[in-house]
Amino acid sequence: MIRKAFLPVIIFSLVTASHAATVDTISIYSNAMHKEFKCVVIKPELNKKHAGRGGKNMEFPVVYLLHGYDGWYSNWIIRVPQLKEYADQYKLMIVCPDGGKSSWYFDSPVDSTMKYETYISNEVPAYIDAHYPTIKNRAGRVITGLSMGGHGAFLLALRHPDFFGACGSMSGGMDLNYSRNKFDIMKRLGDTLTHAENWQKNVVIHVVDEYKKRLQTSLADTLTMIFDCGVDDFYFEANKLFHEKLLQLKLAHDYIVRPGKHDWAYWRNAVPYQLLFFSNFFKRSAK
Repeated sequence: MIRKAFLPVIIFSLVTASHAATVDTISIYSNAMHKEFKCVVIKPELNKKHAGRGGKNMEFPVVYLLHGYDGWYSNWIIRVPQLKEYADQYKLMIVCPDGGKSSWYFDSPVDSTMKYETYISNEVPAYIDAHYPTIKNRAGRVITGLSMGGHGAFLLALRHPDFFGACGSMSGGMDLNYSRNKFDIMKRLGDTLTHAENWQKNVVIHVVDEYKKRLQTSLADTLTMIFDCGVDDFYFEANKLFHEKLLQLKLAHDYIVRPGKHDWAYWRNAVPYQLLFFSNFFKRSAK
């Protein structure tokens, strides 16, 4: 009786496992920084229905998911293992590159060893597109992240709207003046007086002005944007201010406010909403 009782459970487990997303940990070399970094790649599993439509030749859209300050490449999959289920549900790839402890995802104008804009917006996607079955255009490529990664996602998308079709942020540092004396930001940009131009060129709330100018002269593609922040987050005012600025610039976006702090409880709840948003973007873009 015991053996019979366990048999269906075992079979169910094997069937479930056969349709589970795969998680790869790979290394991607940076020519810009002359070293390699690890990266997590979550790839959805094809079921019989998809296999019948071309199966192995199927190409997936990609969500680049960035970690925050003091994070690392496996931060997201460790804290939110449900990402595998979301990848399967929406049939998309999730790529989590390493952005360093405090890079803020730009090429630092005061530290030539920190070139994370080049790495994340160029070198990592080039490797992913070369080694995985991806949709290789902006309609199949989006970027988002938490905190430092939220700032980075918007920064890279606003600078490279021809490459990313949409961007997102969860509790992002949209205006780094709200934390200018913390998180090694001055080490990456210099102080706000002597190096004021660095802040103007590398902080999202200012970078969006240049994007708007390029958009008006048809030198930039239109981005689809989403960002959110908890009301008890120390970046809440920065996000509210960024929302108001986007309204002034007449830039369409989704802005979500919900209860929450700057912590994993909030981000674990926020990320499925963003993935649904991006899934809908991919569907619209495919038409």
